[in-house]
Amino acid sequence: MGSVLTLLGNNRRVRRRGRRWLLLLAVTAVVVAGAAIGINALLSSVAPVAPSCTLGTGANALQIEPEQAADAATIAAVAKRRGLPDHAVTIALSAGLQESKLFNVDYGDRDSLGLFQQRPSQGWGSPAQLLDPAYAADAFYSHLEQVSGWQTMPVATAAQRVQHSADGSAYAQWEEQARALARALTGELPAALSCHWTDQRAPLATALRAAADRQLGADWTGGGVSASRDWTVAEWLVAHSYQYGVAAVSVRGHRWTARSGRWAADGRAGAAPTYLLTKPETTS
Repeated sequence: MGSVLTLLGNNRRVRRRGRRWLLLLAVTAVVVAGAAIGINALLSSVAPVAPSCTLGTGANALQIEPEQAADAATIAAVAKRRGLPDHAVTIALSAGLQESKLFNVDYGDRDSLGLFQQRPSQGWGSPAQLLDPAYAADAFYSHLEQVSGWQTMPVATAAQRVQHSADGSAYAQWEEQARALARALTGELPAALSCHWTDQRAPLATALRAAADRQLGADWTGGGVSASRDWTVAEWLVAHSYQYGVAAVSVRGHRWTARSGRWAADGRAGAAPTYLLTKPETTS
């Protein structure tokens, strides 16, 4: 009987030691998991996400870089300031996508430069002028308006009449993307372009106003005239947000923030576009 009691006592001690080990392992797992969650939270709050812009939503959404979004918005804004129809914007964006992928490059074939690879030697302007996206867009539209019947021409045909490329058929491959961008940046399709970034950006209020005055027109702050005009201004602000430090934009009952990277319904947002700049970085 004594041996049986001793065996039961040993079993109880083994079970108690086992429970203590299990408890220790459980506590250790919780501590490790908590540390991992804390580190992840710290990283997500400190490490900025790579800046990006998105055209559309879902599986068909197109990812582009902030520079491409800003250049596309400039092309659209200049057309609207000149009173041109959205078809002109699609033509110009098709040309820009083919020539530079909407990056303002300072090189090209022979002396070609900028968004449309325009050549100073061919009378398009000086190198400094052609590297100014607003000037380059103005020059493109000035040539487009000299093309008889461009308003009803296929996009690729009209682009080729302006560009005189060695392979004019290349512009056709960009027509779908160009039209989607044009619809978003001219207000035809509301809340279609958004940008996402979280790192510290300097608020450049003076530079923003100067660029908007030049590209959109001096009346760009008015708002409330038409939905398409309001959305054109709002999407211009979003597309240039990373460049000028625009943290939020509100228009027509919607609000976009750089941190969320998306548009959302907001009952406090009025019809006219308004924007909020980032806070200046403080030094200790």
